[in-house]
Amino acid sequence: MHRFPLLLLVLLAGCAAPGPNPSAPMNNGDAQFHQLADAYLDGYLAWRPQLGTGLGLHQYDGKITDYSHASLDAELARLKSFDRQLAALDPRTLSRPAFYDYRLLQNSIRREIFGFEQMQSYTRNPMTYAGAIDVSIYIKRNFAPLEDRVRSVIAILGQAPNIMAAARANLVESLPRPQIETAIDVATGAADFLAHDVVKGLKDLQDATLRTRFDTANRRAIAELREFVTWLKQEKLPKANEDYALGRDQYAQLLRYGEMLTLTPEQLLAIGRRELAHEQHVFAATAKLLDPARPAIEVFKAIQQDHPTEQGLIPDTRKDLEAIRQFVIDHRIVTLPSNVRARIEETPQFMRATSFASMDTPGPFETKATEAYYYVTPVEPDWPPQQKEQWLTAFNYYTTDIVSIHEAYPGHYVQFLCLNASPATRLEKIFTSYAFVEGWAHYCEQMMVDQGFGASASPTPTRDERLRAAKYRLAQSDEALLRLCRLCVSIQMHCQGMTVAQATRFFQDNCYYQEKPAHAEAMRGTFDPEYLYYTVGKLEILKLRADYQRQEGAAFSLEKFHDEFLRHGAPPVRLLRECLLQDPHLWPQTLSD
Repeated sequence: MHRFPLLLLVLLAGCAAPGPNPSAPMNNGDAQFHQLADAYLDGYLAWRPQLGTGLGLHQYDGKITDYSHASLDAELARLKSFDRQLAALDPRTLSRPAFYDYRLLQNSIRREIFGFEQMQSYTRNPMTYAGAIDVSIYIKRNFAPLEDRVRSVIAILGQAPNIMAAARANLVESLPRPQIETAIDVATGAADFLAHDVVKGLKDLQDATLRTRFDTANRRAIAELREFVTWLKQEKLPKANEDYALGRDQYAQLLRYGEMLTLTPEQLLAIGRRELAHEQHVFAATAKLLDPARPAIEVFKAIQQDHPTEQGLIPDTRKDLEAIRQFVIDHRIVTLPSNVRARIEETPQFMRATSFASMDTPGPFETKATEAYYYVTPVEPDWPPQQKEQWLTAFNYYTTDIVSIHEAYPGHYVQFLCLNASPATRLEKIFTSYAFVEGWAHYCEQMMVDQGFGASASPTPTRDERLRAAKYRLAQSDEALLRLCRLCVSIQMHCQGMTVAQATRFFQDNCYYQEKPAHAEAMRGTFDPEYLYYTVGKLEILKLRADYQRQEGAAFSLEKFHDEFLRHGAPPVRLLRECLLQDPHLWPQTLSD
């Protein structure tokens, strides 16, 4: 356990001064803060209009970020200006709700500055530009008439030459090899998406003039992306370096700005290794319950053979999802604020290359296209039988239910419902924590199995019932092993010199992945160091739950904890501890070491 003086706690959380004075007028400085926050948000979304559209704010439709050097400089200067203005505010003049938002905003700004300066997202990462021309939201969500959405698509496609020109001008001479290789894949996929899937998605467009304009803009955008791929291969790959690591000090900064974490990378790695060893023991012990004579990974492969048929995949997933939802209700896991179900559909064709199963919820400000889709990717009719079988093993009943828990009930979909029903402010709905969002969904996987999902309610379960419960635990443990490996690899790659090859081997040895998916996970770690937050967020939630349970005593219930947890937006868990825990000395103790 780690204890810090309260003033140091506030400083580490991103504040320049102590917290609000309880004896001060509750809104003494609130008006000044809210005026500053509103001005920041207006500029923030104006520079990131695609985010605005995703949030459901359609005044940003058809717009895209200006990546020119002058625009980048102006946005960085704006960020720093607002950081200085926030630092000049005296937090002691703020009410508690405003002080909460103050720190959320300040950390968000500093994380943005970190992305510009330390991660160098616009000068050393070609993926920034490879994926910039994204029009998928206009295809998959009917928030406006088709003709209006096509006009927005045309406007965005028309900016492709400027974006690719900015990429060539902004990117430095020598770039990290993993980012170049991934950017090549992303840009190639984006060009194919425009050439095939967008065209199919707009097949119902009847306006001949719009069709001609779209075809012209689309051909130009495809050509620009393919030329960018050629440029990366010919000009950047030969000069590539392996300098993708942030370095220890910058990684520690990322933890502070991203999630208000004050543990050192070494402390987090020690926690990760401890939890990895524990989970490997759980995996092995659970496998022994199923078959003591075979290696654990072979036991897991055997349960993967219990899967739906090609025709039954979507109907079975839909039926099982309803059963999961009913379990949440019957066991009083969390209060569902709406009876509206997530709609299970086949993953749209244009998303299938990168999606196994996913939750697609509308933005928190969306008022028209409000449907939420749980997408499941089916086998393709033209696949050979062996490929179909391999795909369906990944959809074995046990893993699929764990994924459905993560994505829908009570994971991401319930989180979305609770956010919409909560009194969260505009700022709190825009700035969400990676560790909160993914940590909650990952936490739900273990929590639901702990609460008896997949097990018999009988006090004397049959042998078959015990084996069924063990299969669910094994599937859940398999998911946990992957996320624990991400935590360990992220820190070792960015702080201790671990190579992509070594990281690949780590995934193979510790979560038993085959070489190809293990390599993909290692590559992701080079440009997404924050993928450690799946596990960090889960562990933070477990720690907060234990502290809250001690505080509440006999009044504690799991439903009460989850309801309270989900009604404050999706902030860093460190901030949420102040909302749920009465003892200030407990606030900085986000993880157990």
